[in-house]
Formats: sequence, C-alpha cells, structure tokens
Amino acid sequence: MMNLFSDIYSVFWIDLRNMRRHWKATVATSLVLPLLYLVAFGYGLGRGIDVAGVSYLSFVIPGIVALTAFSTSFNGAASKLQVDRIFYKSFDELLMSPVSPHSIIIGKALIGVVRGSISAVAIYLVGLILAPTLLFSPVFFLILLLSCFVFASFGVFISLIIHSHQEMSNFSTLVILPMTFLCGTFFSLSQLPAVARAVLYFLPLTHSANILRATVLGSPFPWLSFAGLLIFGGVFFVGGMIALKKLSV
Repeated sequence: MMNLFSDIYSVFWIDLRNMRRHWKATVATSLVLPLLYLVAFGYGLGRGIDVAGVSYLSFVIPGIVALTAFSTSFNGAASKLQVDRIFYKSFDELLMSPVSPHSIIIGKALIGVVRGSISAVAIYLVGLILAPTLLFSPVFFLILLLSCFVFASFGVFISLIIHSHQEMSNFSTLVILPMTFLCGTFFSLSQLPAVARAVLYFLPLTHSANILRATVLGSPFPWLSFAGLLIFGGVFFVGGMIALKKLSV
C-alpha cells in the first residue's frame, strides 16, 4: 500500500511542480469563463426569474460550479498529458518506469482534481456572496471532489486514446462544448422532452450538476445521479487502464 501511494505521489508531483510555477495564470484563466457565465446568465439575464421555486441566480450557481469543475478538471488532466505524450514524447519515459498503470492513471488525474477543486470552490465562494441563501454543506465539497476526479479521469482517458492535437480539438468541439450547455447547468432538464432528458443522463456533467444543486438548495439527495457519477468514474478509470496497457505494448 505504501508503494502504491509513493508511486501515485511520484507521478502527481511532476505535474504539481509544473503547476506551482504557473499557478497564478492557471487559476486566473480557469476562472474567466465561469465568472462571465455567472455574471451574464445568473446576475444579468436571470434577475427576477424563478426556476423550480428558487431564484434563477441560486439555481444556476451550482450548475456553473459543476461546469467549472468539469472544464478545469478535464483540461487540467488532459492538456499536459497530451502534450507530453504526443509532442514532447516524455510520457514514454513514465511508461518505462517501474510504476504501476493504476498509479499513473490516478497520479495524472490528481492534478486535474487540484485545479478543478480550486477553481470550483472560488466560483462557489463568489456565488455565496451573490446568493447568501445557498446552503453550506460538507457533502457539497465531497461531491465536488468526486466530480473533479471523475472529470479528470475522463481527461486522462481521452488523452491516452487520441492521436493528435487536432483530434483533441475536434473532441472538445463535438463533445465537451455541447455538454457545457446541455447538461442542466443553465436550465432545468424538466423543460426538455423525455427523450432528450434520457440522452443527457448518459453524460457525467448532468449527474454532477444534479447532486451539487440538490446539496446547496436543500433538495432531496439524488441517489440515482450519485450512482451514475460513480459508474462514469469507474468506466473512465478502466478505460484509461486499457488504453495505457495498449500504449505499453
């Protein structure tokens, strides 16, 4: 067990050291878009509008927190890994090291968790200032960490199966961008047809937004979404393991 933690820390420390050199720019750039969403949709267009019995501002803040965790964790884990693997080829050295595959997956995902957690908590604190009625719950932060790990594992998995930067750009345009706007982050899924809702429940961001919104608004805990988030995390982790073993052959 100690060897496992040591291997994970060794992989994680490489990316953490790089982040420490550029942490100000990293945090600042990851907060720009969520803050724009918060001001434009929540505090601008949403003033005076109620959704599901609460103000639109209170409704949209948890969705933007989930979106921030999603985008920052995914990109935080995926961006450097794809550059190291495709451009610098330095990832090959890690594959040749005596480090277990699951330690590599977890270690590479953790940097996404750190970046996603910092950015999402910052947005949440801003949200508390704008909407003091939001509940402060320890469960919220546990779910946030789980969401960040799921999204970071997603980023690691995708970075291991793409073959070029163009493929990653295409994936972001065709998959990541639609998820940003369609997974219940800015509107209630109850407004959509049943078929559309069923499709969106096959996307991990939908479940994260549902759980985070329920915890801060005091709604019943959505256990189905919690189970869905765990399943997605398992699928991404196993997918990353399979992709990593193929690269190691």
